[in-house]
Amino acid sequence: MTIEASISLKSETSPSIGRERIKLLQAVAREGSITAGAKAMGLSYKAAWDALDAMANLFGQPLLVTRAGGASGGGAVLTPTGLKVIEAFARMEAEMARVVRLLEPDLAGSGVSPLNLMAGFLMKTSARNALRGVVTHIEADQLQAEVAVQVSQDTVIYAHVTNASLRELGLCVGREAIVLIKAPFVMVALDEPGLKVSARNAIAGVALRCETSPLSAEVIIDIGDGKTLAAHITAHSAQALKIEPGVRLRALFDSAHVILAID
Repeated sequence: MTIEASISLKSETSPSIGRERIKLLQAVAREGSITAGAKAMGLSYKAAWDALDAMANLFGQPLLVTRAGGASGGGAVLTPTGLKVIEAFARMEAEMARVVRLLEPDLAGSGVSPLNLMAGFLMKTSARNALRGVVTHIEADQLQAEVAVQVSQDTVIYAHVTNASLRELGLCVGREAIVLIKAPFVMVALDEPGLKVSARNAIAGVALRCETSPLSAEVIIDIGDGKTLAAHITAHSAQALKIEPGVRLRALFDSAHVILAID
């Protein structure tokens, strides 16, 4: 049996960020638009956008530059970061394939396959939002700590973790961390003057998209630097707030609903 190495960098509720999502990025660049790239990959426009948002959040930089308009839904080209991500992914897969070939003889007869071994090194999460950032401040008491993670130039997300988790993760100021927030934990409010909320995190942004069904809605909020937050709210709430692209919003969530991870 031929064993093929496959890299999986992270995961959300949709399939993990691996070869298929990199192929989507390549298809968008090749076809010149997200609509055409999604069609080439057999994906819906929404599924393509979700995958591209997840990649931008993960890598911390915009991977595409888009322009609105046109019969095909506007154009899209890769940023220098997008090109580097594709190149780096190809190199990682080639290196992983080499490692797997080296491991096969050593694992023969052990009952452990190279695929089982590699799977143990890959992190997966069901959180809809996964944003990379840098720890800028830590305040701790006897039991817990509040960790501030800057995920974009103007956005800091606060998380409450136990001191044991703080030590286990090795968190310190200046270290990179990944912020995980489930979309149902994110509430949405209009960003109006004088808005006061009790949520520790009240992230300002602009509505990019609002997909609704009879009962629920998914709101994608641009929080700057090519990063987004997804919120799952009721369709009634989306209608009451009159959410549409361009509307200024606040994404609200408690610090206890934020999970931190490291590479």
